[in-house]
Amino acid sequence: MKILVYGINYAPELTGIGKYTAEMAETLGASGHEVRVLCAPPYYPQWHVAKGFSGYRYATEHRNRVRVWRAPLWVPSRPKGARRIAHLASFAISSMPVLLGHALWRPDVVMCIAPSLLNAPSALLVARLTGAHAWLHVQDYEVDAAFSLGMLKGSVLKKAALALERLLLTRFDSVSTISAKMLEHALRKGVDSRKVVRFSNWADTGSIFPLKRTSRLRESLKIPETATVVLYSGNMGAKQGLDVLATAAVKRSSRSDLVFVFCGNGPAREEMTALCGSLPTCRFIDLQPVEQLNELLNLADIHVLPQRADAADLVMPSKLTGMYASGRAVIAMANPDTELYDAVSPRGVVVPPGEPDLLAAAIDRLASEAEERARLGTAGREFAQTELSRDAVLREFERVLCERCQAGGARVAASKARHPDF
Repeated sequence: MKILVYGINYAPELTGIGKYTAEMAETLGASGHEVRVLCAPPYYPQWHVAKGFSGYRYATEHRNRVRVWRAPLWVPSRPKGARRIAHLASFAISSMPVLLGHALWRPDVVMCIAPSLLNAPSALLVARLTGAHAWLHVQDYEVDAAFSLGMLKGSVLKKAALALERLLLTRFDSVSTISAKMLEHALRKGVDSRKVVRFSNWADTGSIFPLKRTSRLRESLKIPETATVVLYSGNMGAKQGLDVLATAAVKRSSRSDLVFVFCGNGPAREEMTALCGSLPTCRFIDLQPVEQLNELLNLADIHVLPQRADAADLVMPSKLTGMYASGRAVIAMANPDTELYDAVSPRGVVVPPGEPDLLAAAIDRLASEAEERARLGTAGREFAQTELSRDAVLREFERVLCERCQAGGARVAASKARHPDF
């Protein structure tokens, strides 16, 4: 099939939506599909355009069997409120003529990745012009999250934004998202139950696996062999609730046998550094290159996954998959009856969001119980291998994608010859 993927984030971004979109596109390309991607230059999670790319020019490249078009965008250093909307709108506007040009290619599928829903109208237009299957993949509910986290305010604005979101969601032929709770949310927003698909994020268990030796990063960060490492790795933004982890680090600053490592970039990093960056028991490092990711995740004795309560079930943290694949113990912040709580509680430790004392106590307990850490790490690794493996998730997604396109009358005759199993 001809598959056109349209989303703001893509490789070489090392974390978040861009990582998963790229791995999906590359896997589909390796399976024999013709895949094109329209995206922005990489900028996340640092919130500045990466070296070697331009935020002001259009560009094309070939990356792992996928042809990639990049459209300009504006990247604010502090992406809040109106600035975040302007950032997303800049890409939606600059990418529109390129997207319309791809209508001449006549794709079989137009897959729009959300965030951002601002791209959805153009994606729907091209799908309707070409007779392609219009597919929306929701990584997080940006409208709900923006108002819940205080990024946007005002009852009138919220009502209008939710109405527009509902209008767009219900126009797509298929709507996928990454967790059961988020699927339920799609249904509540009016999406027909026959259109919804669960398309979970995955773990690359071949590249991320438990090391039988000490991570080399421990030595480079001057962390004593006897210390227990508490690691957070990922975006440092509003949804993460990182201030709770930083406060827990301050509360345990007298323990030289506990070292807190904060790995990542984002608008909240400056605040976190101010809270605990001067402590001898804290380290702040940038995101590591992909070839160092397994070393990084194995640096942890305990992974911590902070999450604000008001973001529960609006986003499902993608970083959890790598934590599990690394075979290290996980502490997550979540309330009962949320997807994150259900995902972690059978094979990890869960504490309520916004409670640094309870988080610090959970860290104390796991730091003193090596056998329990090993048990939880093994359980997480087994879960990653059986439920979250990249090959299994993407193979099933490809099957559903082909099945739905065929049922919808998309032009797949050429693809059938290449994919007799489908």
